Amino acid sequence: MTVRVLVVDDSLMVRTQAKRALEGAGFEVVEAANGLEALERLTDDIACVLCDVNMPTMNGVEFLEAASARGEPMPPVLMVTTESEANLIRRARALGALGWMLKPYKPDSLVATVKKLAARGRTVPRCAS
Repeated sequence: MTVRVLVVDDSLMVRTQAKRALEGAGFEVVEAANGLEALERLTDDIACVLCDVNMPTMNGVEFLEAASARGEPMPPVLMVTTESEANLIRRARALGALGWMLKPYKPDSLVATVKKLAARGRTVPRCAS
């Protein structure tokens, strides 16, 4: 069974780099250019989400808010971004993000982290205020 990962980033280059690394490790990749597209592609067979923070239309934190508000079990979410502000990290974690990886990242680190997160399975999101 193929493990599907949703990669959410407004940069085609970043999505392509993540896709190349993940597909090379046997994952199937679904892409979205912003949080709104990600919500549309967030199906029951997605095992893990990689999400940027700064995107047009709907940013990564807004995506987490909207996905959490559904009240349905969520796949593990890894925020992959250039942002390192402590308050932003705390907010994302309160909304259910399980990890935070700074760009640029090493492809091996990305793959190893996704393997760990995808193995965790889905959880019901916590309510965050």
